[in-house]
Amino acid sequence: MEQVGVGARIRAAREHLGLTQAALAEKVGVTRSAVAQWETGRAGQVGSHLAQIAAVLGVGVEHLLLGSRERMFMDEVGPNSITADELAILRLYRECTDDDRAILLRLAKLFVKIK
Repeated sequence: MEQVGVGARIRAAREHLGLTQAALAEKVGVTRSAVAQWETGRAGQVGSHLAQIAAVLGVGVEHLLLGSRERMFMDEVGPNSITADELAILRLYRECTDDDRAILLRLAKLFVKIK
Protein backbone atom coordinates (compact mmCIF):
# COMPACT_ATOMS: atom_id res chain seq x y z
CA MET A 1 0.00 0.00 0.00
CA GLU A 2 1.54 3.31 -1.04
CA GLN A 3 1.32 5.45 2.09
CA VAL A 4 2.02 8.81 0.41
CA GLY A 5 -0.73 8.35 -2.18
CA VAL A 6 -3.19 7.10 0.40
CA GLY A 7 -2.29 9.95 2.72
CA ALA A 8 -2.78 12.58 0.04
CA ARG A 9 -6.20 11.13 -0.80
CA ILE A 10 -7.21 11.07 2.88
CA ARG A 11 -6.21 14.72 3.19
CA ALA A 12 -8.07 15.73 0.01
CA ALA A 13 -11.27 13.97 1.09
CA ARG A 14 -11.02 15.41 4.61
CA GLU A 15 -10.54 18.92 3.27
CA HIS A 16 -13.38 18.43 0.77
CA LEU A 17 -15.68 17.85 3.76
CA GLY A 18 -14.21 20.77 5.68
CA LEU A 19 -12.98 18.54 8.49
CA THR A 20 -9.92 19.28 10.57
CA GLN A 21 -7.44 16.54 11.39
CA ALA A 22 -8.77 16.62 14.96
CA ALA A 23 -12.36 16.15 13.78
CA LEU A 24 -11.44 13.19 11.58
CA ALA A 25 -9.39 11.70 14.41
CA GLU A 26 -12.35 11.94 16.79
CA LYS A 27 -14.72 10.28 14.31
CA VAL A 28 -12.28 7.43 13.62
CA GLY A 29 -11.25 7.06 17.26
CA VAL A 30 -7.57 7.90 16.94
CA THR A 31 -5.35 10.85 17.83
CA ARG A 32 -4.88 13.91 15.65
CA SER A 33 -1.24 12.91 15.45
CA ALA A 34 -2.24 9.59 13.85
CA VAL A 35 -4.19 11.44 11.14
CA ALA A 36 -1.19 13.71 10.52
CA GLN A 37 1.02 10.64 10.15
CA TRP A 38 -1.37 9.05 7.65
CA GLU A 39 -1.55 12.22 5.60
CA THR A 40 2.21 12.67 5.42
CA GLY A 41 2.98 9.01 4.73
CA ARG A 42 4.93 8.50 7.94
CA ALA A 43 4.56 5.36 10.00
CA GLY A 44 1.00 4.81 11.13
CA GLN A 45 -1.69 2.19 11.19
CA VAL A 46 -3.77 3.51 8.32
CA GLY A 47 -4.44 -0.01 7.01
CA SER A 48 -6.28 -1.17 10.11
CA HIS A 49 -8.51 1.92 10.01
CA LEU A 50 -8.97 2.22 6.25
CA ALA A 51 -12.60 1.05 6.06
CA GLN A 52 -13.61 3.36 8.90
CA ILE A 53 -11.71 6.32 7.41
CA ALA A 54 -13.44 5.76 4.07
CA ALA A 55 -16.86 5.57 5.73
CA VAL A 56 -16.29 8.77 7.72
CA LEU A 57 -15.02 10.60 4.64
CA GLY A 58 -17.79 9.24 2.43
CA VAL A 59 -15.37 7.80 -0.10
CA GLY A 60 -14.79 4.30 -1.38
CA VAL A 61 -11.93 2.30 0.07
CA GLU A 62 -10.83 1.68 -3.50
CA HIS A 63 -10.48 5.43 -3.98
CA LEU A 64 -8.21 5.76 -0.95
CA LEU A 65 -6.09 2.84 -2.12
CA LEU A 66 -6.05 3.39 -5.86
CA GLY A 67 -7.03 7.00 -6.38
CA SER A 68 -9.68 6.28 -8.98
CA ARG A 69 -11.35 9.67 -9.58
CA GLU A 70 -14.55 8.15 -10.91
CA ARG A 71 -15.11 6.37 -7.61
CA MET A 72 -14.02 9.17 -5.30
CA PHE A 73 -17.25 10.02 -3.55
CA MET A 74 -19.80 7.32 -2.86
CA ASP A 75 -22.77 9.63 -3.43
CA GLU A 76 -21.44 10.36 -6.93
CA VAL A 77 -21.18 6.69 -7.84
CA GLY A 78 -24.62 5.36 -7.05
CA PRO A 79 -25.91 2.12 -5.62
CA ASN A 80 -23.47 -0.15 -7.45
CA SER A 81 -20.28 1.05 -5.76
CA ILE A 82 -18.67 -1.29 -3.28
CA THR A 83 -19.00 -0.16 0.33
CA ALA A 84 -16.47 -0.56 3.10
CA ASP A 85 -18.64 -3.29 4.67
CA GLU A 86 -18.83 -5.20 1.39
CA LEU A 87 -15.08 -4.98 0.97
CA ALA A 88 -14.57 -6.28 4.51
CA ILE A 89 -16.91 -9.21 3.84
CA LEU A 90 -15.07 -10.00 0.62
CA ARG A 91 -11.71 -10.02 2.41
CA LEU A 92 -13.06 -12.39 5.07
CA TYR A 93 -14.69 -14.60 2.43
CA ARG A 94 -11.38 -14.94 0.62
CA GLU A 95 -9.74 -16.21 3.81
CA CYS A 96 -12.28 -19.03 4.21
CA THR A 97 -11.84 -22.62 3.11
CA ASP A 98 -13.79 -23.82 0.08
CA ASP A 99 -16.22 -25.67 2.36
CA ASP A 100 -16.82 -22.57 4.45
CA ARG A 101 -17.36 -20.47 1.33
CA ALA A 102 -20.06 -22.90 0.21
CA ILE A 103 -21.79 -22.56 3.58
CA LEU A 104 -21.60 -18.76 3.43
CA LEU A 105 -23.11 -18.70 -0.04
CA ARG A 106 -26.01 -20.92 1.08
CA LEU A 107 -26.62 -18.68 4.10
CA ALA A 108 -26.54 -15.55 1.97
CA LYS A 109 -29.13 -17.03 -0.39
CA LEU A 110 -31.33 -17.89 2.61
CA PHE A 111 -31.05 -14.35 3.97
CA VAL A 112 -32.09 -12.88 0.64
CA LYS A 113 -35.18 -15.15 0.51
CA ILE A 114 -36.20 -14.10 4.03
CA LYS A 115 -36.65 -10.47 3.00
